[in-house]
Amino acid sequence: MNIWAAVFLGGGIGSLLRYGMSRLLLALDLRGAFPWATLAVNVFSVIILGWVLLRMPHYFQQRPALGAFIAVGVCGGFSTFSTFSYENFLLFREGLPGMAVANIAVNVVACLAIFFVIARSA
Repeated sequence: MNIWAAVFLGGGIGSLLRYGMSRLLLALDLRGAFPWATLAVNVFSVIILGWVLLRMPHYFQQRPALGAFIAVGVCGGFSTFSTFSYENFLLFREGLPGMAVANIAVNVVACLAIFFVIARSA
Protein backbone atom coordinates (compact mmCIF):
# COMPACT_ATOMS: atom_id res chain seq x y z
CA MET A 1 0.00 0.00 0.00
CA ASN A 2 1.14 3.55 -0.71
CA ILE A 3 2.45 5.25 2.46
CA TRP A 4 0.43 8.41 1.79
CA ALA A 5 -2.76 6.38 1.50
CA ALA A 6 -1.86 4.46 4.67
CA VAL A 7 -1.42 7.71 6.64
CA PHE A 8 -4.66 9.08 5.21
CA LEU A 9 -6.67 5.98 6.17
CA GLY A 10 -5.02 5.71 9.58
CA GLY A 11 -5.71 9.37 10.33
CA GLY A 12 -9.39 8.90 9.58
CA ILE A 13 -9.59 5.84 11.81
CA GLY A 14 -7.68 7.61 14.59
CA SER A 15 -9.99 10.61 14.41
CA LEU A 16 -13.05 8.39 14.61
CA LEU A 17 -11.55 6.56 17.60
CA ARG A 18 -10.86 9.90 19.31
CA TYR A 19 -14.40 11.10 18.72
CA GLY A 20 -15.86 7.80 19.95
CA MET A 21 -13.73 7.74 23.09
CA SER A 22 -14.59 11.36 23.87
CA ARG A 23 -18.31 10.64 23.45
CA LEU A 24 -18.01 7.54 25.64
CA LEU A 25 -16.25 9.39 28.45
CA LEU A 26 -18.67 12.31 28.22
CA ALA A 27 -21.55 9.82 28.46
CA LEU A 28 -20.09 8.67 31.78
CA ASP A 29 -20.89 12.19 32.97
CA LEU A 30 -17.61 12.87 34.75
CA ARG A 31 -18.24 16.13 36.55
CA GLY A 32 -15.71 18.89 36.99
CA ALA A 33 -13.42 20.99 34.88
CA PHE A 34 -10.66 18.42 34.37
CA PRO A 35 -10.55 17.26 30.71
CA TRP A 36 -10.59 13.49 31.30
CA ALA A 37 -11.41 12.54 27.71
CA THR A 38 -8.36 14.29 26.27
CA LEU A 39 -6.10 12.76 28.90
CA ALA A 40 -7.46 9.28 28.15
CA VAL A 41 -7.06 9.73 24.39
CA ASN A 42 -3.49 11.00 24.75
CA VAL A 43 -2.52 8.18 27.13
CA PHE A 44 -3.96 5.46 24.87
CA SER A 45 -2.30 7.01 21.84
CA VAL A 46 1.07 7.00 23.60
CA ILE A 47 0.60 3.35 24.58
CA ILE A 48 -0.05 2.43 20.93
CA LEU A 49 2.79 4.58 19.60
CA GLY A 50 5.23 3.36 22.26
CA TRP A 51 4.38 -0.25 21.51
CA VAL A 52 4.88 0.25 17.77
CA LEU A 53 8.11 2.25 18.03
CA LEU A 54 9.75 0.59 21.02
CA ARG A 55 8.47 -2.99 21.12
CA MET A 56 8.11 -3.84 17.44
CA PRO A 57 10.48 -1.58 15.44
CA HIS A 58 11.87 -4.35 13.21
CA TYR A 59 8.40 -5.54 12.28
CA PHE A 60 7.39 -2.11 11.09
CA GLN A 61 10.72 -1.38 9.40
CA GLN A 62 9.91 -4.30 7.11
CA ARG A 63 6.40 -2.88 6.55
CA PRO A 64 6.80 0.91 6.29
CA ALA A 65 3.23 1.51 5.10
CA LEU A 66 1.83 -0.37 8.11
CA GLY A 67 4.12 1.57 10.46
CA ALA A 68 3.03 4.86 8.90
CA PHE A 69 -0.62 3.77 9.08
CA ILE A 70 -0.41 3.11 12.83
CA ALA A 71 2.25 5.56 14.08
CA VAL A 72 1.53 8.60 11.93
CA GLY A 73 -2.05 7.99 10.83
CA VAL A 74 -3.91 6.30 13.69
CA CYS A 75 -1.87 7.81 16.53
CA GLY A 76 -1.71 11.22 14.85
CA GLY A 77 -5.45 11.26 14.29
CA PHE A 78 -6.18 9.79 17.72
CA SER A 79 -4.05 12.00 19.95
CA THR A 80 -4.97 15.61 20.26
CA PHE A 81 -2.50 18.32 21.13
CA SER A 82 -4.73 21.05 19.75
CA THR A 83 -7.64 20.07 22.01
CA PHE A 84 -5.23 19.70 24.94
CA SER A 85 -3.97 23.25 24.30
CA TYR A 86 -7.47 24.68 23.92
CA GLU A 87 -8.71 23.03 27.12
CA ASN A 88 -5.77 24.44 29.05
CA PHE A 89 -6.44 27.89 27.60
CA LEU A 90 -10.07 27.59 28.79
CA LEU A 91 -8.99 26.50 32.26
CA PHE A 92 -6.67 29.52 32.56
CA ARG A 93 -9.35 31.85 31.18
CA GLU A 94 -11.95 30.49 33.61
CA GLY A 95 -9.68 31.28 36.55
CA LEU A 96 -8.56 27.70 37.17
CA PRO A 97 -4.78 27.95 36.79
CA GLY A 98 -4.16 25.12 39.25
CA MET A 99 -6.36 22.80 37.21
CA ALA A 100 -4.58 23.86 34.01
CA VAL A 101 -1.14 23.24 35.48
CA ALA A 102 -2.30 19.89 36.88
CA ASN A 103 -3.67 18.92 33.46
CA ILE A 104 -0.41 19.87 31.74
CA ALA A 105 1.66 18.01 34.32
CA VAL A 106 -0.49 14.87 34.31
CA ASN A 107 -0.57 14.66 30.50
CA VAL A 108 3.16 15.21 30.06
CA VAL A 109 4.33 13.08 32.99
CA ALA A 110 1.92 10.21 32.29
CA CYS A 111 2.73 10.07 28.59
CA LEU A 112 6.50 10.23 29.13
CA ALA A 113 6.27 7.63 31.90
CA ILE A 114 4.44 5.28 29.55
CA PHE A 115 7.26 5.51 27.03
CA PHE A 116 9.82 4.74 29.75
CA VAL A 117 7.81 1.75 31.02
CA ILE A 118 7.43 0.35 27.51
CA ALA A 119 11.12 0.94 26.77
CA ARG A 120 12.22 -0.81 29.97
CA SER A 121 10.10 -3.84 29.18
CA ALA A 122 11.32 -4.08 25.57
